[in-house]
Amino acid sequence: MKPIDHYERQLHAEGFRLIAGVDEAGRGALAGPLLAAAVILPWGFDVDGLADSKLLTPNQRDVWFGRIRERAVSVAVCRSFPRRIDSRGLHVSNLRLLRLAIKSLDTRPDFVLTDGFPMPGVRLPHLSIKKGDVITASVAAASVVAKVTRDRMMDRYHRRYPRYGFDRHRGYGTPSHRAAIAQYGPCPIHRMSFKGMGLYMEDRDTYLRLYLKDHLLREPTATGRRAPGSESEAIEPDEPTTVDLDDLGGPP
Repeated sequence: MKPIDHYERQLHAEGFRLIAGVDEAGRGALAGPLLAAAVILPWGFDVDGLADSKLLTPNQRDVWFGRIRERAVSVAVCRSFPRRIDSRGLHVSNLRLLRLAIKSLDTRPDFVLTDGFPMPGVRLPHLSIKKGDVITASVAAASVVAKVTRDRMMDRYHRRYPRYGFDRHRGYGTPSHRAAIAQYGPCPIHRMSFKGMGLYMEDRDTYLRLYLKDHLLREPTATGRRAPGSESEAIEPDEPTTVDLDDLGGPP
């Protein structure tokens, strides 16, 4: 197998010195923000053991997050909350977040590597690579930063909305998460445009029949509306400064 920094080495040999990787976290979740991160790793950064965030354990991700934050030439993180995702659409929000993450780097890259699909509107030399987070060091680094930052946000959301178990499933559509939605109704960080959430709003009886587990206590708290509260969540001091797409306004 090729080393994970194979593409970076090739680009460096062609004269590119500042190579940014960009990736997102939370794309398929039913709840919580969508995050995108961009990372420029320094030349010579030790990538032995670095991998896509999904292939690392939580402890390994935390270790790599610290190394990347300490050594990276530049790191940028951007987020979009569920209401914008619902109103603008997931794909549009995702593309704009990825572009914004690149733009938010405090050092302009010479080249950008992305995971999976083309990036229209990026006015820099760039390449989209299938499974880029698995085979490209800078994209893997971006996936770690996005994943760890988002997971920490979901831990804090868990303290605010403990009934849903966000500290376990991070907002993804697990059976226990869907059962909690059936029992308690959605909260402010649920993405109401996503598959299954629309069913809850349109045919609650069918949703309950499909997803409510018998061992859960049935409490009359579900109202068919989001519970009071706020989507926004602060960033802890040891996390990268995060740009909110929602604050920028304008077209996607």
